[in-house]
Amino acid sequence: MSNKTTEQFDAAIAQCRKIFADKLADYGASWRLMRPQSLTDQMYIKANRIRTLETTGKAMVNEGILPEFIGLVNYGIVALIQLQLGYSDSKDITPKKALKLYDTKMDETRSLMLAKNHDYGEAWRKMRVSSYTDLILTKIMRTKEIEDNAGSTKVSEGVDANYMDMINYAMFGIIKLTNPEE
Repeated sequence: MSNKTTEQFDAAIAQCRKIFADKLADYGASWRLMRPQSLTDQMYIKANRIRTLETTGKAMVNEGILPEFIGLVNYGIVALIQLQLGYSDSKDITPKKALKLYDTKMDETRSLMLAKNHDYGEAWRKMRVSSYTDLILTKIMRTKEIEDNAGSTKVSEGVDANYMDMINYAMFGIIKLTNPEE
């Protein structure tokens, strides 16, 4: 695997983390009230908007595809945190604690990407951004099904693995959109 991938992934992490930190400064950890199922639905909204923008080529709201991929990453990390902590009835953690949890979950997700990227030989580089969108939407539907089955699966990975895959596909989208030479 190339150092280029690691560098690009880390740059995308920094971009997402900055937005997350800025929103924490604005709102605190208000997302602590969200149940994982609500976060899955929020991720669906983001991914569906990306697909609409990719399909129609025009936006009525002045935000493009890149901010939506960043939103997918950050909501995915929040979902992983919520799976670990459970949801709350209040903003029960400080921004500092939220950032520490963010970094921990992002490190876990990054490690998964590095392992899979090794095994798949950087196949993501030959994929279209629209394929990441479709894969994210598929993972969302799988996650919703697992959630509707109270987390029960017979042979499939759990909700957390699906969130990590969605985050990593969104990160690949960010890399492709911010590195035109890709």
